[in-house]
Amino acid sequence: MTFLIDFGKILIATSRDVLPIIVLITGFQLLVLRQQIPHLRRVIVGGVFVVLGLALFLAGLEKALFPLGKLMAEQLSDPAFIYGPDGGATRADWKAYGWVYFFGAMIGFATTIAEPALIAVAYKANEVSAGTIGQWGLRITVAIGVAVGISLGTFRIVSGTPLYIYILAGYVIVVVQTMFAPKNIISLAYDSGGVTTSTVTVPLVAALGLGLSASVPGRNPALDGFGLIAFASLFPIITVLGYAQWAHWYVNRAKKSPKEG
Repeated sequence: MTFLIDFGKILIATSRDVLPIIVLITGFQLLVLRQQIPHLRRVIVGGVFVVLGLALFLAGLEKALFPLGKLMAEQLSDPAFIYGPDGGATRADWKAYGWVYFFGAMIGFATTIAEPALIAVAYKANEVSAGTIGQWGLRITVAIGVAVGISLGTFRIVSGTPLYIYILAGYVIVVVQTMFAPKNIISLAYDSGGVTTSTVTVPLVAALGLGLSASVPGRNPALDGFGLIAFASLFPIITVLGYAQWAHWYVNRAKKSPKEG
């Protein structure tokens, strides 16, 4: 019964959030374009499904994903697990948190592979490139970038180093890569960084950061718990640009090899 009441509140809040989108689209269709909405019945049914799906998804986040990510982070960073039964450290030793870095990398990789937004972008990239850009190749490359980013982000939380150092250094690398990367991959690489932070990745990664910062000695969730999403957006750009540069170099090398022989 409690779940139904909570779900009803989420459903009402979701409907209220979606309402401006409905008003905007309907207003443009009827007042600006001055055309009837095509397949009105189908659109209404689809809209109802969207609202119900969003409400169920938000309920799932609240009841399962957020608690799960926080619980895993707390268990992996528990001083009794890190330093042994007698562990009572007042300061975090970054070298002792290897399992946390590994778990962050694995959760980043797994959630990105399952990310619907990335699947959609990979499908369209494969379609417009006539198969040159493989769906799985792009998804795995992006997932590796997220894995590296989340792992490095958890290290930042444990070590307590400033976030801006990593972000500035990362974007300097991106700018340099952009200057030398094939032009037809640059836009896709930048979009790949954005689509990773969507419905599946964000809840678990945010919960991981907050749970970790609450468990590591000397860390404050308000100051250190956030920022993992920035790593998840930045490092896929680096890996996609790097993969494109390597592929470009490999193709050019293959073309030159017969001539040299």
